Amino acid sequence: MLQLQDRFIEALRGGVAGRADDAPADPRRFISWFEDLKDHGPGQDDPLFAWLEHEASLEEMRWYLRQEAAGEAGFDDLTAYTQVKMPARIKLELARNYWDEMGRGNSKGMHGPMLQRLVDALELAPAIEDTVAESLALANGMTAMATCRDLAWHALGALGAIELTAPGRSAAVAAGLKRLGLAARDRLYFDLHAVLDVKHSAAWNAEALAPAVAEDPNRAGAIAEGALMRLTCGARCFERYRRELW
Repeated sequence: MLQLQDRFIEALRGGVAGRADDAPADPRRFISWFEDLKDHGPGQDDPLFAWLEHEASLEEMRWYLRQEAAGEAGFDDLTAYTQVKMPARIKLELARNYWDEMGRGNSKGMHGPMLQRLVDALELAPAIEDTVAESLALANGMTAMATCRDLAWHALGALGAIELTAPGRSAAVAAGLKRLGLAARDRLYFDLHAVLDVKHSAAWNAEALAPAVAEDPNRAGAIAEGALMRLTCGARCFERYRRELW
């Protein structure tokens, strides 16, 4: 399984290496390059999300969310793995993010159970057997980067890419759920991430990515690769979802 994982990761890296080579090694220029991924990275502005917001039926929304729930690797756990032996300033930023994921000590505010409430409300039954390969690949890619220490900087970039790009998608899904009559309590996971991840992204870039590159410019390439690998996996999911739903 580890050999399969290695081949999978190396294939992902090979697909993004050329673009990652363009990432600047200067911290300020690197953050500018990184933030540009929000507009020009793989999978951004995919038409799937406007459709989910304005047109998808309840059953179509249920299918989409079942795929997403089955492929959810857990941002909290991924962050916990990634922070191991990180420099102090970066570790502290990941700790602050993790604490938010944990509801700041309040079980009702934990993000994982929020998603589970939506899964329960829609009576979804996520299972590997019913999940498209692209969704499983996304979860496996994120897990590999977070748990393999030689990919720690890749994981930092991949998690940063999630924070950077998730708000727009979350807002579209939240609006679609509201249109379909889901209660505010049940759609809270997406309502929250549409707002909170904007703040998380700014802090992640300033307190984790920029210091990482400032301390060692050679990290820029690995962080860039990780971000592009995550966005590429997401883009493949969106394309597959559209094929299935449309």
